[in-house]
Amino acid sequence: MNYTLIVDAYQKIESTSKRLEMTKYLVELIKNTPPDLIDKVAYLTVGEIYPPFVGIELGVADKLAVRAIMQVTGKTEREVMEKYKKVGDLGEAVEDFLREKPNIIKNPLTVERVYGNFVKICHATGKGAVETKIELLLELLKDATPTEAKYIIRTVLGRLRVGVGDMTILDALAIAYGGGKEFRNDLERAYNLSSDLGSVAKTLAEQGMEAIKRFKTTVGKPIRMMMAERLTTAKDILEKLNGIGSAEYKYDGLRVQAHISQRGVTLFSRRLENLTKQFPDISQALKESIQAKEAIIEGEGVAVDPHTGDLLPFQVVTQRRGRKYEIQRMMKEVPVVTFLFDVLYVDGIDYTVVPYPERRRTLEKIVKETDSVKIAEQFITKDPQQLESYMDQAISSGCEGLVVKSIDKDSVYRAGVRGWSWIKYKREYKSEMADTVDLVVVGAYSGKGRRTGTYGALLMAAYDEDADIFRTVCKVGTGFTDEDLANLPKAMKTYVIDHPHPRVDSKMKADIWFVPAVVLEIIGAELTLSPMHTSGLNAIRSGAGLAIRFPRFTGKWRKDKAPEDATTVKEIVEMYRSQLKQIVEK
Repeated sequence: MNYTLIVDAYQKIESTSKRLEMTKYLVELIKNTPPDLIDKVAYLTVGEIYPPFVGIELGVADKLAVRAIMQVTGKTEREVMEKYKKVGDLGEAVEDFLREKPNIIKNPLTVERVYGNFVKICHATGKGAVETKIELLLELLKDATPTEAKYIIRTVLGRLRVGVGDMTILDALAIAYGGGKEFRNDLERAYNLSSDLGSVAKTLAEQGMEAIKRFKTTVGKPIRMMMAERLTTAKDILEKLNGIGSAEYKYDGLRVQAHISQRGVTLFSRRLENLTKQFPDISQALKESIQAKEAIIEGEGVAVDPHTGDLLPFQVVTQRRGRKYEIQRMMKEVPVVTFLFDVLYVDGIDYTVVPYPERRRTLEKIVKETDSVKIAEQFITKDPQQLESYMDQAISSGCEGLVVKSIDKDSVYRAGVRGWSWIKYKREYKSEMADTVDLVVVGAYSGKGRRTGTYGALLMAAYDEDADIFRTVCKVGTGFTDEDLANLPKAMKTYVIDHPHPRVDSKMKADIWFVPAVVLEIIGAELTLSPMHTSGLNAIRSGAGLAIRFPRFTGKWRKDKAPEDATTVKEIVEMYRSQLKQIVEK
């Protein structure tokens, strides 16, 4: 399959901001892709070579790409950097340079060749790895058209910028192979159980929809985590759960999904990152605690004070994330207790299809509690006052609040879904705004005065899961320390683009635009109607969206959350309605 077929699709997709048109172009691409290559095309189209949980990346930095561009174009480093500074994209820079000279292509690029070289780049390590990566990249650039070269460079740098999300590809697969979007649910379930877009695409292409319906959980492949909705009163929560709920402590830690087998224990974050090497103490503790040959369980890793045993806030446990060195020292300074709250698989049995009460009983059977592994505190009640008291108890124990869960017959584990089977009840609900929210940075405004040289404010957005896009809800400029402000441009540099991202819906004009990638925790005074923001547009009043009044950064960089895990537009709308209800009651 010629690589130019993918590139042509990329160009068409980039030319529109309409999801229906994007989907149409993806359907055309999928129909032109041989079944044995569909997994590779799926990965490439979302800018990946492997699923995220594999943890193998291309690892090409700007400097390496610049060296390759210099060699293929004959330009000096100064010329390349000047062009880069002018256009803001190394992919566009190499495209412009190659258009200046005749390019006789002897060996047209194929998908197999491009993907194969990318795989080799991923695995190039040790002495001479940099030169090996440059040679592999040059092999492609020498035979690439100018436009192909643009997307090759963007891909190796992790900045494909096509604007296509996993859910849009699932839509396109459903149409191309099933004949309509009505088949999307089965595909999404398979994807949620495997977290592997390429595997789902290849299974569908080679074995059909029946094979997709038979998709099962597999130890070693993370299941996309179930998420909770939120409400602001104990009464509303119990009413939503048909009068009775199982309340669990909501620990202020790092959510972890552990896969246990004879080969050992593998840990995944809610973003599907492999955390095993960063938390060997959690792996060892679970290995000794879980009484099963194979299991997939979920819990919260919480930092504890080694001297008092008190639970510490989320920011403390995140000090251990991303560290390659001094792990043993950090294990002593920041010990972690894992509070388990769910089981998804045990010794050949898929518990995602089993109601929550049975999952809880199974969890209690297979867990031998230790100082480092415990089962989350639980309390079943029908009484709002009892739930309120249990909330106070959770907070006094150092927790954020509660997660209240359905115990109905249909309380199965809905992988990758945010629903009303789980409802968050957090202490922030007692503040002026019902709760903190996790929002995605989509733009920035240049700083003035003391903030000259950095950003004065960030444009934040909520996730619209129905449209698979991000809609603005506030500009935030307070809550940042001087250190935060100084580091912002560097922290966001990788995501800078020169136009609003296709997945961002904004009426406001920012000075700088970003690829939606970074999630921050925000609190505010209240939610208000706004003609300037697009989150919840027309949901409450025609022509008005919703905005956060007096937003403030809490200090939490939610590195554990993908942009699609951010607070949703539906949640923002529900919070506003709850706020109105409280005002009326008062």
